[in-house]
This record gives sequence, structure tokens and C-alpha cells, in this order.
Amino acid sequence: MKRPVPYYIVICTLILIGAGLILHRHWVYEIPLTPGETQTIWSVEAKVQFLANGDPVRASLARPSNQPGFMVLRDSGASPGYGLNFIDAPTPVAEWTVRQADGSQMLFYRVEVLQSETMGDLPPEAPPELQTRDWQEPFASAVRVILDRVYSTSADHFSLTRELLKAFAAEPAEQNVELLMNEFGNDRPEQLAYMLNKAGVPARVVYGLYLQDGRRQQELTPMIRVWQGEKSQVFPIPGYTPNLIGTDEMGPLLLWEQRGAPVLDVIGARDSQVRFSMIRREESTYATVANTLSSQYNFFNFSIHSLPVEEQAMFKTILLLPIGALVVCFLRILVGLKTSGTFMPVLIALAFIQTSLVTGLIGFLLVVAAGLVLRSYLSKMNLLLVARITSVIICVVAIIGVFSVLSYKFGLTEGLKITFFPMIILSWTVERMSILWEEEGPREVVTQVGGSLATAVLAYWAMNDAWVRHLTFNFIGIQFVILGLVLLLGSYTGYRLLELKRFVAFTR
Repeated sequence: MKRPVPYYIVICTLILIGAGLILHRHWVYEIPLTPGETQTIWSVEAKVQFLANGDPVRASLARPSNQPGFMVLRDSGASPGYGLNFIDAPTPVAEWTVRQADGSQMLFYRVEVLQSETMGDLPPEAPPELQTRDWQEPFASAVRVILDRVYSTSADHFSLTRELLKAFAAEPAEQNVELLMNEFGNDRPEQLAYMLNKAGVPARVVYGLYLQDGRRQQELTPMIRVWQGEKSQVFPIPGYTPNLIGTDEMGPLLLWEQRGAPVLDVIGARDSQVRFSMIRREESTYATVANTLSSQYNFFNFSIHSLPVEEQAMFKTILLLPIGALVVCFLRILVGLKTSGTFMPVLIALAFIQTSLVTGLIGFLLVVAAGLVLRSYLSKMNLLLVARITSVIICVVAIIGVFSVLSYKFGLTEGLKITFFPMIILSWTVERMSILWEEEGPREVVTQVGGSLATAVLAYWAMNDAWVRHLTFNFIGIQFVILGLVLLLGSYTGYRLLELKRFVAFTR
């Protein structure tokens, strides 16, 4: 079918506008076109929420300071109607104050930190005074037995701390350890610090934040900081590790509060809490780029950086969807792959990003296979469509729950990531595959499932590429280019590559 000339003018215009915006941001604002050329900057946003009582309110939030591996570049806050001050002594805090507040309140604090191996040295700090606590029996005896045992197998304060934490991480737990763990409950970090103090080891509870790109609504992780003379080390506490997204490796640790002060202190309100969101950026130099990006937002510098960090982390994933859609268009229009649903492979690819590729493939196949077995039983009941789909959804949720529990029981923690799969999409996939099995036979089911998985894998590789993620997040113009390419693909009416096999006989 012949296309009118304005159609191709629109395509060229979109591609030229996108390329122009990309080059403008690269030349004017010095945004690198490839990742990894410069230093890494983390934007961390803390969202403070509480219920005010109608009285004067004073809210203090601990602020991070320079430390090995990180240098604090700047911090800011958003607090409509509140006064905001950054206090450095005796401990760095952000303090909001207001004469009267009532109802739900929300405050924001943002800090930009530069990740570096040579910057942000932490000045030496004197060890804290030893704190004592008297435990009642039989807990006092359990503490004494455990400390005597770990002391005999240690050489200094640091090794004693490792032995103590190892005792609390052992499975199955020793009788005295299990007794104390049941007694400590959620107060375990503070009680471990008291135990170390009882052994003559200066220690206090500090709070750190494991940085991982795109994480939202995260809490601080309590840790133990131990001194040996003027040197100190931070130790993770067993059972207090954050949930990871799509990886088994912890990100860099930013010590948010390292002096033993409260993380959040609110006077005149109740039910206070703080959650953290973070996002990573690659910048050429912070002085010339970050300040420009934050203060000069116009049409030509239109970017996601103007949004709060939590929304930036969300858009960092959303902006990858056009890349996956472009892959689907290419494979379906030019190659001729059959898929179950048009853009279902894109959603499956997003799930692969959360779970990792191998785990996602195994989990998808297990859930779909088990779902088809249950769906074949439901088809014998002659249910109405809505009731049948609802039953499939419930069955898929149950299957995922069973697989998660079984994988955990067998020590396969990778199986827990299956919960990242979209339940509704899996349910519709099972329903479509079941109907297709009844109408077309198992061969067509295998063809469409195989095509869907192949498309999802290719979309995953494209969406998870560091260069692609860098371009989509930092250059909004790439969306115009993708749109132009999709419109260009939409004008193709020739043979698909997989259809050419019909002409093999002519070549013979």
C-alpha cells in the first residue's frame, strides 16, 4: 500500500526532533552519550510522614556526612509551610519547624552524594562510653555463656564481634542464642551492642542504606559499629538485610546515621515514619552538570531529573517500555514471530529484569505448565467466562505461593523472586494457551509460547542494556526516535522473514 508523502514527512520530523534534542543535551549540558564515562552520583530522597496533633511541630531527621567511598555534594528539602534548617553540630540533622500543624504531614529531604574511592574520608571519632545493662535470669546466664565462648575464639574487638554475630546467624541456633533471640525481638541490634559493651568492646548501633538503582520505599538497615582503639568497622546484623531487586549483590553502603543519634525525632505528632528512594546518575562533572540540570529546566532541557527521586526511579523503568515495544514490532512485523498477546512479552521482560533471566524463565514455564493442568480441569465445569478467568487468577496466585514456599524450604532463595511476575498477565496467558490448545492443538501452543519467550528474552536484553538504560533516562528525545521507527515499521507490507521458507521449493 502506497503511503502519502506527509506520512514520511511526519516520520522524518519525529526522528530529526529526537536526534536534535539528544545532541542538544549532549553538547549544551555535557550529558555523556555512553554510560561509565564519568563518576557516579546517587540521589537519595527521604520522605517523612506523620500525623500532627494541632500543636507546634519539630521534626529532626539525621543527615549523612562524608565517609569512605562517598562525598556529600549538597542537600535540600521540600516542606510547604515549614521552616527548614540544616544543623551540623553536635550531629548533622535536617530540622523542620512550624507553629501549628494538624493531620497527615509529608516532608521531603534530598541529598546528592558522589561515589568515589578517594573522596569523603571519615575523620577519626573517639569510641563511645561503655553502656551497661542488667539482664534477668535466665537471660543473664545465657549472655555470660555466649560471651565466654566467643571471647575464647577471638583475638581482638573486631574478631569478637564477628564471632558473636556468627553465633546469632547459625542455623539451627544454639539453645542460649535462641533464648536471647526470642527475648530481644525487634530490639536485637541494641541488645547486641549492650552485649559487646559488657565484653568491654566499644560499640553502638548505626544505620546504613544499601544503594541500588531504582529502589523505592526502603528503610534504613541497623548495623553495629565497633571500635578497636581509634579504628572502627561497621558490621551487618544477621536478619537485617534489605530486599534485593533482580540481583544477588548488595549495592554500596551509605552510612546515614553513624553517631548513635535518633534517625527521626518528631515532637508534636504521632505515627512518624521515614522511607527512602534512590536513583543513580552518570554525570561528566557534578559542578558543571548537576547544578545546571537542577536549576535550568526548559523545553530543550526537558528531563525526568525535575521529578522527586521516587518518581524518577519509577520512570526509569517506564521509559524502557518503548524499547521493548520496538523489539516486539520488529519481531512480529519483519520476522513474523507469533506471540501470545501483542505486548505480553514486554511485561514478561520487565519481570525478567526483576527476577534475573534464568530464574524468570524457569518460573514462567513452571507457572504456565501448572496453570494449564488446572485450567484443563476447570474447562470440564462449563463455567462462565468471568468465573473461569477469576478461578484461573486464584489458581495462579496459589501456584506462585506453593512454588515460593517449596523453594524456600529447599533453600532455593531464587524461587522467591517468582512473585515479581504480573499475576493477571500470567492468568490471561494460561487462559489463552488453554483455549488455543483446544482449538488449534499443542503445536500452536508451543509455537506461541516459544515465540513469546524468545521475544521476551530479546526485549529483556535490549531493556537491560546499560547503554539503552542510560539513553532512555537521560535523553527524552530518544522517545521521538523510537516513535518514528515504529511508524516506519508500520508501513511495511512485504513478506516476513519466516514466510520466505514457502519459496524454498522454487530455488530447488
